[in-house]
Amino acid sequence: MSELRTMSECIQLSFAVCRIGIYTCFRALCCKGPPPPRPEYDLVCIGLSGSGKTSLLSQLCSESLENIVSTTGFSIKAVPFQNAILNVKELGGADNIRKYWSRYYQGSQGVIFVLDSASSEDDLETARNELHSALQHPQLCTLPFLILANHQDKPAARSVQEIKKYFELEPLARGKRWILKPCSLDDMEAVKDSFSLLINLLEERDFEPSRM
Repeated sequence: MSELRTMSECIQLSFAVCRIGIYTCFRALCCKGPPPPRPEYDLVCIGLSGSGKTSLLSQLCSESLENIVSTTGFSIKAVPFQNAILNVKELGGADNIRKYWSRYYQGSQGVIFVLDSASSEDDLETARNELHSALQHPQLCTLPFLILANHQDKPAARSVQEIKKYFELEPLARGKRWILKPCSLDDMEAVKDSFSLLINLLEERDFEPSRM
């Protein structure tokens, strides 16, 4: 009789342990709740016409590159990354539009500047002047900059070191947070890595004491 009682107690204990295990698994699977929302950052993307801004952003959004045309005014794309969403306001780079760029700077948390590293000397000089103007603009001068030397797949492309020297980035941007990276549509993984570095700068800026 005592053996039957002992066996019955063991069975009841086993059932209790099973119920606890099932309940724990149920809570882990069903009661975990949604993941925390990814932070969103508002960025402005500037550069001359033909620098490749629209194509790069379209590729990052997994959009087709067929019938791509230069942005004539501005467009906004939500570019998703694993740890953030970048709301990128791309401004057209034509001569008659660039003078209005500053009207769209307000509210920006970071800057993407795209340049054609294989452009003519005249266009490169214009890009240099526009970048200098952006780096010193009151609404942008304290923000992180991602500078992309695009079209590195072209034979006439200048290296990052040549761009850095010609654009005088070291003396002009000293003390500012900026990243200069080569890029092309042929290597979108490198482009994504460059944007990840920019996201790191944006996150660091979030935790600065002056912003708390």
